[in-house]
Amino acid sequence: MCEEPSERVCPTCSSEQVIKNGSVHNGKPKYQCKSCGRQFVINPTNSPVSEEIQQLIDRLLLERISLRGIARVTQVSWSWLQDYVNQKLARIPRQVKISGKPLGKLVIECDEMWSFVERKNNQVYIWLAIDRNSRKIVGCYIGDRTRKSAYKLWASLPEIYQQSAFAYTDFWQAYRTVIPPKRHRVVGKEIGLTNHIERLNNTFRQRVSRLVRESLSFSKKLNNHYRAIWYFVHGYNAELDRI
Repeated sequence: MCEEPSERVCPTCSSEQVIKNGSVHNGKPKYQCKSCGRQFVINPTNSPVSEEIQQLIDRLLLERISLRGIARVTQVSWSWLQDYVNQKLARIPRQVKISGKPLGKLVIECDEMWSFVERKNNQVYIWLAIDRNSRKIVGCYIGDRTRKSAYKLWASLPEIYQQSAFAYTDFWQAYRTVIPPKRHRVVGKEIGLTNHIERLNNTFRQRVSRLVRESLSFSKKLNNHYRAIWYFVHGYNAELDRI
């Protein structure tokens, strides 16, 4: 009978109370520590992903590059990257956070942007509202293109915007039934009063690969679509805070 390797020591707690626990994809034996539960491989082929690489991945997720592309650039395994991104995006809050109290007259621009999940007839609309002065996203809702979604967008605004902001929108009827008439003006694109929100829509499509109309990076699951968009919303506002 072959002797067990002497290196069977848990890398987390240094306990020698470890047992065999199957093998990994390349056939190497896998062990589990009975003290802390850590699973490990002796002399692993792939080293742990550094904090620096993880921070790079966090930034690349805000650019128009697919997960396969990120795996190639950072030279991490595809399976590890999938797990890392899924865990990170699952923690992203689905509510806009505004730092500091907005000053002066509050003016917002609202618009809805078409996208799809899995197939193009499965339409998903991204409803956005931005503060004209700060350019920050102050409201966001992802759903269909109905009055209910327009209401959800308005409800996503911070209370101070709901109470006093003046809103510019396009001619989509749903806005008329949700925004207070005295604080709402419907305008065409040629006037230029919704230029900022139109430019933001373009920014989304330029930097979120799954929103490109002709792309292989489209979302296959609705939940992943939500998470990726909300990740970009928070990242976009954070960039403005650093300016």
